[in-house]
Amino acid sequence: MPGESKGQFGDSSNDLSGESRDVVQAGSVSGGIHFHQAPGTPDRPLIVPRQLPADVHAFVNRAEELGQLNAVLTGRDGGQVVVSVHVVAGTAGAGKTSLVLHWAHQVKDRFPDGQLFANLRGYDPREPVAAEQALRGFLRALGVASGDIPQDVDDAAALYRSLLADRRMLIVLDNAATVGQVRPLLPGSGGSLVLVTSRSRLAGLTVRDGARRITLGTLPEPEAVALLRAVTRDYRPEDDPDKLTELARLCAHLPLALRIAAERAASHPHLSIDDLLADLHDESALWDALSTGSEEEAEAVRTVFAWSYRALPPDSGRLFRLLGLHPGPEFGLHAAAALAALPLSRARQLLDSLVGAHLLEQTGPDRFQFHDLLRAYAADQAHDEEPAEQCDAALRRALDWYLHTADAAQTWLQPGEDHVPLPGTTALLPPLAFTDYDTAADWAERERSTFPHLVRAAVAAGLHQHAWQLTATLWNALSASASFADWLDFGHLGLASAEHANDTDGQLLLLNQLGMSHRSVNQLDQALDYVNRALALARTVGNRTEEAHALNLVGLIHLRARRLEAAAAHFTEAIGAFRAAGGDRWAASALSNVAGAHLAAGRVPEADAAIRAALAAHRASDNQQSIGNALWLAAELHCRRAEFEAAREAIDEALGIALSLRNRGLEGFWLLTLGGIQRATGQHGDALASYQRSAMLHRRLGDRGREALAWRGTGQTYAAMDRCGEAAALHRQAAAVHRDLGDAWELAVELDHLAAAVHPQDPEAAHAHWAEALTHLAPYTDPRATAMRSRVERRLGEAAG
Repeated sequence: MPGESKGQFGDSSNDLSGESRDVVQAGSVSGGIHFHQAPGTPDRPLIVPRQLPADVHAFVNRAEELGQLNAVLTGRDGGQVVVSVHVVAGTAGAGKTSLVLHWAHQVKDRFPDGQLFANLRGYDPREPVAAEQALRGFLRALGVASGDIPQDVDDAAALYRSLLADRRMLIVLDNAATVGQVRPLLPGSGGSLVLVTSRSRLAGLTVRDGARRITLGTLPEPEAVALLRAVTRDYRPEDDPDKLTELARLCAHLPLALRIAAERAASHPHLSIDDLLADLHDESALWDALSTGSEEEAEAVRTVFAWSYRALPPDSGRLFRLLGLHPGPEFGLHAAAALAALPLSRARQLLDSLVGAHLLEQTGPDRFQFHDLLRAYAADQAHDEEPAEQCDAALRRALDWYLHTADAAQTWLQPGEDHVPLPGTTALLPPLAFTDYDTAADWAERERSTFPHLVRAAVAAGLHQHAWQLTATLWNALSASASFADWLDFGHLGLASAEHANDTDGQLLLLNQLGMSHRSVNQLDQALDYVNRALALARTVGNRTEEAHALNLVGLIHLRARRLEAAAAHFTEAIGAFRAAGGDRWAASALSNVAGAHLAAGRVPEADAAIRAALAAHRASDNQQSIGNALWLAAELHCRRAEFEAAREAIDEALGIALSLRNRGLEGFWLLTLGGIQRATGQHGDALASYQRSAMLHRRLGDRGREALAWRGTGQTYAAMDRCGEAAALHRQAAAVHRDLGDAWELAVELDHLAAAVHPQDPEAAHAHWAEALTHLAPYTDPRATAMRSRVERRLGEAAG
């Protein structure tokens, strides 16, 4: 993740702090910098998401059902909205999504807090969207940083309900297959309205959640004919009403089939309606011959699909069926071209033709998706008409293109990390070439929902090398808004594939990545289990380099838990192993970690020696990110010694490196040190500005503890300005985050600052805060903790006296 050195498995710059929560806005020094509560609290309004897809073109009729939906609203002139859940149920292709979206656009202004939309893909031929995935997307849309989102689905649902309490939002849950997909996404209170579309009745929602149901059948014949006329009106001469009625009947009066038929009619204005009907009758006969006795409506849909598909030119038909093999729910122009082995210009022409035939939906510039029925139909045609080896080759091309593009994105997103050695690509289209961090991050964000499907498709196809290499490479190509929880959804599949392929290098890499990922979401027991497995495997196969990486990562896990002696011991052992394996670059990184452990413990002379040696080694190898990390450590050391001029020189150079690397995580973290220097030298306005930017960057990166450190720094600055009330408020917020994260050390430090801030006005409250801080300090025996414990005990004695 941006902001955390992950790969071969980095430095300790994360671990002198915790993780974080609220956001900062800059103000003048006299007016202050305002830190607001998390989204949904009274002090900070929710972000207002506008997630509804576009309204449906040429929507006609459904007056009765629209009336039922209108009846949902009460007090139409500004009155309250009834808290309710409504299920729009009906057969496939009945137009459930079109109806709901059309109505939602008509009434969206009645929901001032915005709209949320999720396609749950419950009937997709591949894996549906789990409630946990949808929850994470909704919480991000509501302004919750990735690092704030609980890992447990029940906890995430509780946070979601809290954010929606007393809000009026319109929530559309499209294509739900089960109650389990829906229930965690229901608000608990407030004025929100939930609309669910499903082919199922979802009776459990009616019984337990009080949902009301609107059943959507096929269109009445006059309305079906009206839909045909609405789509074809501007493209064909007036067709005979009886012939249009026959066409509507052949489409079983289903809106999806009607629209596809109408699009074909509109695109062939000189073809008579009789010829169109004859073609459709022929396809009906074909399906009758192949039918296994399915219901009439389903047969009608498949008949119209076949009718439109067989009317496609050969190249368009080939692309249509190959796109059915694409693993993800959505795809871009380049991925489609790679899959079908087409030049970009030709792929764009063919995609446009499929959109025009209503066989594909365009969701954005060069972005496309199928209706789930059409996706299943396209995949069926691929398996029926393409030789198996051609289907396999198309999937390989797509996976290769994504793999090599993710590798290119890693160059910008994680420039300091080793790349997975990749075989040559079978894709004729080269991977994307990114010009800067932002273009790489934008691609990673667009494809975030595709990544798990790529790995699962590779596993299902038995392409285990692709599966583990994709998993490992995607770890370094996650977008800034993604969380390690997103990667953990499929990380174990990559490890299993590496084991299946008997690829020891892949196993070692993924065991360490799984360890680092669990560490980053504070699942330290799981993290230690994976890393210990990596350590044992590396020793078994005699891989000293990977053994050293695992030792270093064990040290980082201990450092996160503030087991400083154990951390330093593992870092020292890692240094020896790196040097024995010829890994001087990584030995220098481990030496920086030793310095970080000594500095955290308050062992200043030992930290000084380690920092000097590490900085010299990093400068010799010109490793810019590691140079910056050592400079940050040097700045922290100078601050401990009140050598603020030297500290400023070191941190300015470090920040220059962070900016040149476009590494916002490092910039945000190192700004905390700059703010401390500015505060200590009386530059209070500059300090507040540094903390403000630091908090903003950490919120974007989802690092709760570091953002809380920015609140701490601002609180200390306010205290230095004799604004103790504002200081206390910030320290309370920060303490709440550290308490929530279970970070006993940072909580103790925060309570100490809070006690100092409230002591002039409320000595009794200060006494309580210092007493609690002592309880949290009890497990720690390092020199810094011992000194802090003595000072707090002394303050308690003074207060008692």
